[in-house]
Amino acid sequence: MANLTMQAKTFTINQQRNTPGIGILGGTFDPIHLGHTQSAQAVANELGLQKVLLIPAHIPPHKVSPELTPHASAEQRAAMVEIACKSSSLFTCDLRELKRSGHSYTVDTLKELKQQYPHQPLYFIIGMDSLMSFTSWHQYLEILSLCHLIVNARPNYPAEQLNNETVTLLKNYQTTDITQLTRLEAGTIFFAHECFFDISSTQIRQELVQKQSCNHLILPSISEFINKNNLYR
Repeated sequence: MANLTMQAKTFTINQQRNTPGIGILGGTFDPIHLGHTQSAQAVANELGLQKVLLIPAHIPPHKVSPELTPHASAEQRAAMVEIACKSSSLFTCDLRELKRSGHSYTVDTLKELKQQYPHQPLYFIIGMDSLMSFTSWHQYLEILSLCHLIVNARPNYPAEQLNNETVTLLKNYQTTDITQLTRLEAGTIFFAHECFFDISSTQIRQELVQKQSCNHLILPSISEFINKNNLYR
């Protein structure tokens, strides 16, 4: 049964129950890899989504130190996402955050998307690592008023490591009932079926520096783009 508080239950009932929702996967995508696309595909299969927006971030607010800032340019990261979208009709590249000046706040993106898709529920896909810091995100409760949060479990991030704030958040908003995602327009946290794609962009960049092949981690077309532009060397 869903474990929703009265606060979560007050979110608007979805009157467009037959309208398919839209998945949203944001990230630096430096570079985009199979962990991104395959996990998003798995979520889409589970929730019956026909569209997932891949949104490369301009300046992720949580990546402020020099070693965590993007290595590839915004144009190069966007190009790699565009290439990845050609591999599946499910994916659409959305460049709104790269066109926005300053930091890329998720809440601002979701407000824009809600205006663009007023009758379609939004499913914001994050990993367990992001869930662990979600309560520190800018206006995180407003984020939940705009979308459902879909969590992809990742290896090495067991639930036992969640801090008290995240445990409370899950107590208030988590649901195990997938029908809540169609009955309510927003306001739930749902754990997707476990998909163990233990791949990171950091790992890929390190292997490329060491001149190792990453063809098992990224699309061949992405590998070709990286080699052509001499990225991550």
